[in-house]
Amino acid sequence: MRSFSSASHIQELYEQLPAPDSDARAAAASRQDQLTKPPGSLGKLEQIALWMATWQGNIKPVIKHGKCLVFAGNHGVVNQGVSPFPQEVTQQMVWNFEAGGAAINQLSREAGLELSVTALDLERPTTDFTKAAAMDPDEVIHAMNAGAAAIDKNCDYLVVGEMGIGNTTSAAAISMARFGGDAGGWVGPGTGLDIAGVNHKTMIVQAAIDRHGEGLDNPVSLLAAYGGRELAAIAGAVLEARMRSIPVMLDGFISTAAAAALTAGNRLDALDHCMISHLSAEPGHIRLSSALRKQPIFDLRMRLGEGSGAAVATMIVRSALAAHNGMATFAEAGVSTES
Repeated sequence: MRSFSSASHIQELYEQLPAPDSDARAAAASRQDQLTKPPGSLGKLEQIALWMATWQGNIKPVIKHGKCLVFAGNHGVVNQGVSPFPQEVTQQMVWNFEAGGAAINQLSREAGLELSVTALDLERPTTDFTKAAAMDPDEVIHAMNAGAAAIDKNCDYLVVGEMGIGNTTSAAAISMARFGGDAGGWVGPGTGLDIAGVNHKTMIVQAAIDRHGEGLDNPVSLLAAYGGRELAAIAGAVLEARMRSIPVMLDGFISTAAAAALTAGNRLDALDHCMISHLSAEPGHIRLSSALRKQPIFDLRMRLGEGSGAAVATMIVRSALAAHNGMATFAEAGVSTES
């Protein structure tokens, strides 16, 4: 298993990022052109199949060992009243995941994904980032390594999700620190804040930015300032997946923000192997998706987290692959292509 050792080590890995397999993509595109349908008639399904072919390096990509990783962490900033729920809910939901009672248990099963849940020091919340950095660099590296280690050696497709009371506040701060703008444009209701609560949360995010600043030029610094352990673990898993050319389906606002930390230093290419599953109802997500130059696959007004939207998107991915791999070509079907 790869182990991240420091911020500088991660920067070195960026010079070794596997490139997309352009030959596999071209071959898959050629196959698309020969299938018994008008060109482009399956719309976004065709692009999804090409994305999978590009990163699996296979003209007929498949999901044999799809994995859904959910990471859980607690946030010290919850003490600032940014969530209507107490921190104890994070642990209670982990128990619910383990008992099979959460939405992601049902959706990952239907999507044919193996689910695993990793709780990261829930008894030790991160520091309130309005007062000091949420984590020190060693804590970030430790959490990133936990994320990388959670990926099985045979994984060929990855979904990432999270659980952590207060983590929409962290996601908003990471997004603002990375891409700028006003705090109000990044902050939303999370688990159910009213207007007054959202306004208070906006002030908290602005206070954090005032303390730590924007434009942090590497992922470890960005995650140390504003992140939660579960967000750092997602970043580690996404980076490890890139080093292994595993396609990644991001969930909503929080997992997208965690992955976006990897683009610090203006490395948007670090997420070339990722797609965004759905447009979260959390208002900062559309802004973040645009900044990353990625269009979510669908919008069902979901905002649960847990990897739930990414699991639903996996069913669409499987449909895309079924059509791409299973349809006959015009020649195979004996269908004429000329008038």
